[in-house]
Amino acid sequence: MASKKGRWLLYGATGFTGRLIAEEAVRVGQAPVLAGRSAEKLAPLAAGLGLSHRAVSLDDGPGLRRALEGVSAVLHAAGPFVETSAPMLRACLEAGVSYLDITGELPVFRSAFGCDGEAQRKGVAVVCGVGFDVVPTDCLALHLVERLPRATELEIAIAAISTPSSGTAKSALGQLPEGACTRRGGVIVSEPLGKGVRPLRFADRERWVVPFPLADLETAYRSTGVPNISTYFAVSRRMARALRVGWPLAAAASSVGRWVTSSSPFQRAASRWVEARVHGPDEALRRSGRSHVWARAAAPGGVEAEAWLELPEAYQFTALASVRAVEQVLARRPVGALTPAQAFGADFVLGLGDTRRVDQLPEDAAPAAARATSSRSPGGRSRPSPRA
Repeated sequence: MASKKGRWLLYGATGFTGRLIAEEAVRVGQAPVLAGRSAEKLAPLAAGLGLSHRAVSLDDGPGLRRALEGVSAVLHAAGPFVETSAPMLRACLEAGVSYLDITGELPVFRSAFGCDGEAQRKGVAVVCGVGFDVVPTDCLALHLVERLPRATELEIAIAAISTPSSGTAKSALGQLPEGACTRRGGVIVSEPLGKGVRPLRFADRERWVVPFPLADLETAYRSTGVPNISTYFAVSRRMARALRVGWPLAAAASSVGRWVTSSSPFQRAASRWVEARVHGPDEALRRSGRSHVWARAAAPGGVEAEAWLELPEAYQFTALASVRAVEQVLARRPVGALTPAQAFGADFVLGLGDTRRVDQLPEDAAPAAARATSSRSPGGRSRPSPRA
């Protein structure tokens, strides 16, 4: 039997992304314990991959504690995370087990960062967002600010050319009540959905983007300390045109819209619709698709730095990144509630599949050899790098 030091558990293994993660883990020689609610679904998946499995519901506290026996890390892949992360994170902290997940939902990061002190006392790591989009965006943001330490503004945009899984779609539904948000002076403020739609050049071509509350409003702020952050999501030209015309109406109806989209009947009905009709990308698209990230950092005096990432398809990337993140946590044993870039460094993204980064830096940008060995946290405080 593997020792606890190198043993980990994958919860949500029978979901779309969970299966991809399990397959990737086996491909690289890992043997996670597969877990989820349904023993009937877990058994054939575990047998096919030659892995063990444990069936447990997240509302079964004693069962969760038993499921965590003998493991030192959990990778949580069961969304929507705004509903599922809290019980697993609590169980991990009580058991002294490191917690990772693949969420991109803002409330989850807020809760996780609030557990920093407890995680440090327990000597474990809490690292949310170890997939797409958070790993590439967080790494790119830290990369730019390491080279432009005086930066006071960050803009980040993603283009994920794929078909969402039902889990991703349900997580997105949970974020609808957030509306469009930006961070100004260190504080997250609401904006009308659709305001600020504009064209943006990614590595391959120009796309239309719309302001959207990506997790980087929390993670990039924590990783870099930059007080002003805007995040964008690429949309079709048709949707961009509709949003440009319709955002004033959306602004007038924003309070009503937030009330409707946050209501339990709306969320339940939308969730049922998603489960019936949204199934994720097929293997051909996962193998051939490419995702893109753009970021810009700006400092006083008009000094700017830009960078672009071209990556594997979003779900393919998530499988690669999350398994590698677990390996890093088990090997390096970082402690505390950390962003992916804080836990693994700005260049972590470059070792994941066929990922390429292009920079456009000012002449006085800090060279790679002069990078800081600590990440700024909100308020300009430095945080030690994860221990080796």
